[in-house]
Amino acid sequence: MGRVGGSRHMEPGQISGLHGEVSGLPVPLSAGVTEQRLPELRVYSVATEWSQCDLVRGSRQRYLQQWTLLADNNDHKSIKTVLPPGPCVPVSGELLSRLSPVHGLRAVVREKGDRQLLEIWDGHGLSKCLNLTVLNKHGSVYDDTQFGCLSWSRCEDKLLYVAERSRNVSGERPHPQPDCQKCPNQDRSVYCEDWGEALTNKSLPVICSVNLQSGSVSVLEGVPSDVSPGQALWAPCGQSVFFVGWYHEPFRLGLKFCSNRRSALFKLDLDGNCERLSGDNLSVSCPRLSPDGSTLIYLQGRVFGPHNQCLCLQQLDLDSGKTSTLLDVVNRPPAGAFAGVYEALPACCWAADSQRVVFSSACRNQKDVFMVDRRTKRVTSLSDNSPSASDFPVSLLPPPPPPPPPLPSLLLHDWDHNREHAGLNERYGSWKLLAVQEDLMVVCCSSPSTPPTLRVGFLPSAGEAVTWQTLHQHVRTFQFTWTVLDVTPTPEEDNTSYSGLDFGAILVKPSSSLSKARFPLVVFIHGGPHSQFPAEWNSTTAGLVQLGFAVLMVNYRGSTGFGQDSILSLMGQIGSQDVKDVQRAVLAALQTDVTLDSKRVAAIGGSHGGFLSCHLIGQYPEFYRACAVRNPVINAATLLGTSDIVDWRYTSVGLQYSYQEIPTAEALAAMLEKSPITHAAQIKAPVLLMLGGRDRRVNPHQGLELYRALKSRASPVRLLWFPEDGHSLSRVDTQADCFLNTALWLQQHL
Repeated sequence: MGRVGGSRHMEPGQISGLHGEVSGLPVPLSAGVTEQRLPELRVYSVATEWSQCDLVRGSRQRYLQQWTLLADNNDHKSIKTVLPPGPCVPVSGELLSRLSPVHGLRAVVREKGDRQLLEIWDGHGLSKCLNLTVLNKHGSVYDDTQFGCLSWSRCEDKLLYVAERSRNVSGERPHPQPDCQKCPNQDRSVYCEDWGEALTNKSLPVICSVNLQSGSVSVLEGVPSDVSPGQALWAPCGQSVFFVGWYHEPFRLGLKFCSNRRSALFKLDLDGNCERLSGDNLSVSCPRLSPDGSTLIYLQGRVFGPHNQCLCLQQLDLDSGKTSTLLDVVNRPPAGAFAGVYEALPACCWAADSQRVVFSSACRNQKDVFMVDRRTKRVTSLSDNSPSASDFPVSLLPPPPPPPPPLPSLLLHDWDHNREHAGLNERYGSWKLLAVQEDLMVVCCSSPSTPPTLRVGFLPSAGEAVTWQTLHQHVRTFQFTWTVLDVTPTPEEDNTSYSGLDFGAILVKPSSSLSKARFPLVVFIHGGPHSQFPAEWNSTTAGLVQLGFAVLMVNYRGSTGFGQDSILSLMGQIGSQDVKDVQRAVLAALQTDVTLDSKRVAAIGGSHGGFLSCHLIGQYPEFYRACAVRNPVINAATLLGTSDIVDWRYTSVGLQYSYQEIPTAEALAAMLEKSPITHAAQIKAPVLLMLGGRDRRVNPHQGLELYRALKSRASPVRLLWFPEDGHSLSRVDTQADCFLNTALWLQQHL
């Protein structure tokens, strides 16, 4: 192994081993807390579920681990003792699991061969097991995060889950839509719609209720025929349920990564009477019931437009039936202020007093944990990134700041690995709430140089900071330096409709003391486009930095965490504003960091990140030396009829969408004009394409279109085809193959 110009040259086997190290670090997925009060102590059990990549098996292994915490009855804000954790217990075949709120019973939906089982575990072992497949009340149970749920009733004698409607049950009441349900045994060739990318087997969800005393399972009737139900939970009385219903007429659009689909909050009683509780022509998700059963909160957004957006947090008073806004959409956050809600609420997000709600969300280039008080509508940051908690009034936001000065500006915030591990300035760039129960918060913290770490802390009183305690420390450290960049566009690049917006990026590189040579720079661009690269652990970035590359992760205008105006500013500006933002960030990083080599720059990304990477090498052909992209959008015009989110193809170029939309020459011309295929003749950088044969979001023929254009010009190009993978290329073996080939491609051409 040798060092060439600031990077380490590795053989394929060494690269694969390095990838196994960084991708194999465990990540906490969920947590549950139960409390037991003794005469002088409170005993908390923190049960956590983890995921870990296993390259030998080529799969993700899940396991459980439990901690026991002791607290003094007279001190409600700190933990007295943390006992050694229990052993890691592998989880085999579990699709869903959930602890009951009072007695800590564990419900599990497990797949065993061709059977699906429902198990109930208590302190004495397995107390009940139902063979759901033999009962034949429904099809496969949903284990996705879009529809799936496993909800206990308050008396803990009933459960809810969501499954595919059975199409072969004799005597079942006919369901009018879609066509595949009308005559399932007469014509198996009838097309059956599903919900698109990553939800290809989800078409007709139904809500199922289990009576644990009798062992009976029933499918709840009364759901409107034009609605697909999911995310169900019991009402306090146990005689009705709340659920989110997604409208599937006139046809289904892809749901994965799309918070803008028309949906509503419903209440359904066990007699089949259904009532819509939210407004029409909105998108809703994540209903969460308060501990006292008085209030239901949920997220709400707009239909169509950006498929990920800033959401408002609604609260429904169940006694009066009145709905009010707890947190509104933040259009343009003031400097240092709360930036809005952009992601799903955790299953357990309420304080014990039913007056405070805790959640995590993007805030510029980071993620943080926030608490909102329903009485004051004030938002408080709960992380310890700063010396004290910060309160943000959000009911009346101040006007946006004045436009920036006419020259581009750049702010840098350095966080050096070595200072962190000397005990100074320790900071995590990303905080994710896993659960808050009995006012004990369980969070996952990480940074670009620090793998996921499990921490706990009690909700604070007004004006106090949280005393955080680490439960699970990361198993190894990395010699990385990471820097947050705040970048302002030049006046020529400003969006006059949304003037004054800035954006950010995160630069991660090896410790400068490790090499005197300059580092080649890999520009890593996120997809979405309305998503984010927070300052968190990223195994791809970590692997590349371990190889000696510097990595710049860019959050161009349109990324989440910067307010709704930033998201809306990208509508109609793709292929221009976002491309210029990435290039501006790259130039800013090169100008301010002398350890970066401006002669060795590459671009990588997936989906819209691949779209931007291909734009960059086409619009700046002399600047970039290599490119590696996963399932990139190459020609939005030819993608129009093959994507599961056809609405985005119109919205992205500034056009309105409706279900009745028929392509016009003008619309197709606008899509083509904004696509990287128009710059293919100028591309000089060698291109590595990685395509999923089952991609429903960006048809793999998009990549093939660029492949043929480059081959026809004898331009260096290589294509990897993964026939069994989808848009995210998320299979463990696929990810290992992609990283290896990307690393070798960059080594060869940088």
